[in-house]
Amino acid sequence: MPPTGQSWTTLESLRITHTNAWRALREDLYELRTQPPFAIGQRALLLRTAQGNILWDCIALLDQATIDIVKALGGINAIAISHPHYYTTMIEWAHAFGCPVFLHEDDREWVMRQGDALHYWHGDTLNLMGDTTLLRVGGHFPGGTILHYAADQGMLLTGDVLQVTPDRTHVSFMYSYPNYLPLGARQVSSIGKAVAGLCYERVYGSFAHAEIEHDGQQAVARSVERYLALVDPD
Repeated sequence: MPPTGQSWTTLESLRITHTNAWRALREDLYELRTQPPFAIGQRALLLRTAQGNILWDCIALLDQATIDIVKALGGINAIAISHPHYYTTMIEWAHAFGCPVFLHEDDREWVMRQGDALHYWHGDTLNLMGDTTLLRVGGHFPGGTILHYAADQGMLLTGDVLQVTPDRTHVSFMYSYPNYLPLGARQVSSIGKAVAGLCYERVYGSFAHAEIEHDGQQAVARSVERYLALVDPD
């Protein structure tokens, strides 16, 4: 939040002042970010699977160049979003690509614009397609979700539910990032248990270069243990 407080714009205005940049993280994973950085500067990730493409999280800017590039990469079969901070223009994305948006029911109250494309799911897991599974782990929103992709040694797409640290060897957990309020030990312990049985090598967070490319499963386990030791030493 800037010192001047919130301000508002339109998608049409954003298309004049900003553009989207792409980076290939892997053969099957692309990063999409708006330049210059807009709002909190998050990225979306386009995951390409044998069963179809998934857009993980969302960014506000959707322009014709982005539509053309995404279609050239195979389009989007489903959109899944980690938590309400990244809802943004999800309806426009769904309409552009004719695909559903998967949101957890526990975060329904923060959806400001309803639409037929929105699919609310319940419980703790949802098989999205093929080797991709959504897991509700909570965090700074009750419906906080991560995506597990089981193919090719496995990966986690975590948004900032599990925030990759700048040294890219750990993750951390916050209740409120702008107010520097940590997440409680009970919730972090619950997240640790939810991911303990998953197999994955890589972790991709919500901002540029927020990725752990090797030993991600061990990095997350170490991070949970370290966090709990600091906030709940007894």
